[in-house]
Amino acid sequence: MSAHCQLTGAQPGFGNTISHSHRRTSRRFDPNIQRKRYWLPSEGRYVRLTLSAKAIKTVDSIGIEAAVARIRARGGKV
Repeated sequence: MSAHCQLTGAQPGFGNTISHSHRRTSRRFDPNIQRKRYWLPSEGRYVRLTLSAKAIKTVDSIGIEAAVARIRARGGKV
């Protein structure tokens, strides 16, 4: 599963781990990505979305229909 959110577009950030001796090594900051299945009443089917934890809360507040409309407006496939 790729580490990006379909709704918000969140993707990994990159930086350094800094040890006690101040040596730096590369690391990734991955978003909290989950796969979640929603019932889409307008199409009469389930859709499985790859969402960050923040996006799941957004879907809960705006509704699945509006969330799918935003994903499609960004050019995503649902």
